[in-house]
Amino acid sequence: MIYPKPIATLIEYFQKFPSVGPKSAQRMAFQVLKMPLDEVKKFADAIVEAKTQTCSCEICFNLSNTSPCEICQSTKRDRSTICVVAEPKDLIAIEKTNEYHGLYHVLQGLISPMEGIGADDIRIKELLTRLANDEVKEIILALSPSVEGEATSMYLTKLIKPFGIKISRIAFGLPVGSDIEYADEITIVKALEGRHEV
Repeated sequence: MIYPKPIATLIEYFQKFPSVGPKSAQRMAFQVLKMPLDEVKKFADAIVEAKTQTCSCEICFNLSNTSPCEICQSTKRDRSTICVVAEPKDLIAIEKTNEYHGLYHVLQGLISPMEGIGADDIRIKELLTRLANDEVKEIILALSPSVEGEATSMYLTKLIKPFGIKISRIAFGLPVGSDIEYADEITIVKALEGRHEV
């Protein structure tokens, strides 16, 4: 079926979102068409507002509506620890636990030669600049156990070691509530490597 141009354009834009195929984009477009006009205007305004009023923190590179962001400005955060994450969504996942009270550094990507992303394309230089301050005592690498995450972690470890700062890495392994028989080999290996005494 050939859609009228405005609908086809809307579907095309929804398809630009990650993991959204043609059918999902079509469903979203038709959902927008079912919404009352005032709701559609609020939706459009929310998109424009998010785009125009969101910036990158000048210190940690997290998304924020202020720079420095609330986390970097907070006097209640432990300034001796920096948790390094790949993307803002990783920072949000850690913050939701209410267990980590240090600072962050968002790399805004991972080293990926296959995608043409090198060390100079992500926020590594800025992290090293932050480490020149004697206040930082530990770096926590909270990067995914993917090939890119492993490569980035190894590269960062090599660069950070000369600073004499403790480097730790979040543990990987079996998720709570899962069965070992359904886990893949890499997950089991990571779980064994991350074992601790009970």
